[in-house]
Amino acid sequence: MKTIKQVLKEKGGDIWSTTPDKLVFGALQLMADKDIGALLVMDGNKLVGIFSERDYARKVILKGKSSKELAVREIMSSHIFYVTPDITCEQALDLMTEKHVRHLPVLDGSKLVGVISIGDLVRAVIAHQKEVLDRLEKHILENTSIT
Repeated sequence: MKTIKQVLKEKGGDIWSTTPDKLVFGALQLMADKDIGALLVMDGNKLVGIFSERDYARKVILKGKSSKELAVREIMSSHIFYVTPDITCEQALDLMTEKHVRHLPVLDGSKLVGVISIGDLVRAVIAHQKEVLDRLEKHILENTSIT
């Protein structure tokens, strides 16, 4: 099974972020421009939260608030779950499932090195399963004689 480090190497290390003071509308514009579902919220070099489409839907739209008047800090998720580069995709998926999150920052010690989404992990798991199936098929074909 692949590690998070391998997934980051394949997908690239782009980290898209916003600040706590930015208006929600501006954060949403950046997410739309980059075609992503979440932004890390950084105060200088410190990770202070995550802002996601889910935060917007549940904390702005459903409560009748305006994204043009609300700062990201008011609705971001400030309890941050994260992973390290050395864990497996399966372990990260388990954490995402248990904590009901779709994005995880990747920290190497105290250094932010990337972010992974549930989509990144699903692609990695599917690729791994395909490799296993291909090897099994090859093994069966090599070890089966038809008489």
